[in-house]
Amino acid sequence: MEAKHPIDSKTTMTDLVLPSETNPLNNLFGGELLARMDRAASIAARRHSRRIVVTASVNHVAFNRSVPLGSVVTVEAKVSRAFRTSMEVYIDVWIDDRESGDTTKANEAIYTFVAVDESGNPVKIPGIAPETDEEQARFEGALRRKQLSLVLAGKMKPNDATELKALFQ
Repeated sequence: MEAKHPIDSKTTMTDLVLPSETNPLNNLFGGELLARMDRAASIAARRHSRRIVVTASVNHVAFNRSVPLGSVVTVEAKVSRAFRTSMEVYIDVWIDDRESGDTTKANEAIYTFVAVDESGNPVKIPGIAPETDEEQARFEGALRRKQLSLVLAGKMKPNDATELKALFQ
């Protein structure tokens, strides 16, 4: 199975923040943003694997900046690393300033998906070949993030987390 590039999975979704999607402070509900990120990330994972995908975990979410009512919000997702049947998808959220038109990064997240067949059984997927410095950094960090998640979930012994041990030696 030939490795793919992160750009092959790139998914961009742009939408407007409407009144029904905001909290009493007139900012986008966090749950609404999570749903948008999940949809974009699942499309990216499907583009990479060419399989049905299911969300396995939300590994990281940073709500660094609120997204005000009326904002144009863009969710961009790309597979950052593929393992045997799972893949990490890195999501960046951008907002356009209404007056200047400048685009600012507002939030980011990392989701994990598993590719499955029609019966729901995990299936092997292609690897990833990063091309840019940012893609390489995200690729390298993905194994550490996976090992940390497995250790915290009790599915991996800390001594077996080679990438994490390397950080402290």
